[in-house]
Amino acid sequence: MSKDTTGSVGSVRRELSQREHEGRPVHALVAARVYGVNREDLWNALTNAARIPKWFLPISGELRPGGSYKLEGNASGEITECEPPEHFVLTWRMHGDVSWVTVTLSELSECLTEVRLEHLAAFPPEFWEEFGPGAVGIGWDQAMYGLDQHFSSDPAVVPDTAAEWLASAEGRDFTRQSSDAWCEASIAMGTDVEAARAAANRVAAFYMGEDAT
Repeated sequence: MSKDTTGSVGSVRRELSQREHEGRPVHALVAARVYGVNREDLWNALTNAARIPKWFLPISGELRPGGSYKLEGNASGEITECEPPEHFVLTWRMHGDVSWVTVTLSELSECLTEVRLEHLAAFPPEFWEEFGPGAVGIGWDQAMYGLDQHFSSDPAVVPDTAAEWLASAEGRDFTRQSSDAWCEASIAMGTDVEAARAAANRVAAFYMGEDAT
C-alpha cells in the first residue's frame, strides 16, 4: 500500500458505542478526520449537489432542511437538520432499513477543519456478530478518502476510477486496513478479540468479493 492510502486509513479516528435512539437500541459509529481546507470550502464540498459527485456519488433531490435526497445506487433519505457551515443531520435509508447520520464540521484553524460523522444504526444482533462495524465503517472510510482526494492537486482516485482502484492491489489493501482499524475499535468497545477479528475477516472478504477464510 502506498504511503498516501496508508496515511488515509490511519488519519481517521474511530469510536464505537451503544445507546438508544428514538426508543431503539442502536450502535453508534463515529469516523472523524481532519482536512487541510477551510470550513466553508469543506461544507460546500459536502452539501453542494454539483460537487458531491466529484468525490462521492451522483445525487438528486432537494438539499435543504425538510428536503429529500437520493444517492445513485446507494442510500436515500430526508434532511432533518442543517446549520451551515456547522452540521447537518439526515436519515439514511437502504435495503429497507433506516439509520441516522450526523455530520459536524469543526474549524481547528483557518486551513484545518475536522469532519465528524456519526452513524446510528439498529443492526440485528446476528448481522453485527457476522460483520461487525466494518459493514458500514469501510464504506465511510472510502468516502472520507474520496473527499481527501477531491482536494488533492494530483488525485490518485476519482469517482470514475474508484471501482477499478478498489479492485486493485492498493485498493484491496485499503479495504483490509480499514477493516482491521474498525476491528480494533470494536475490541476497544469490549468485543471478544477472536470474534472481532473473525467478523473483520468476513466483512473485508465481502467488500472484496472473496470467500472468507
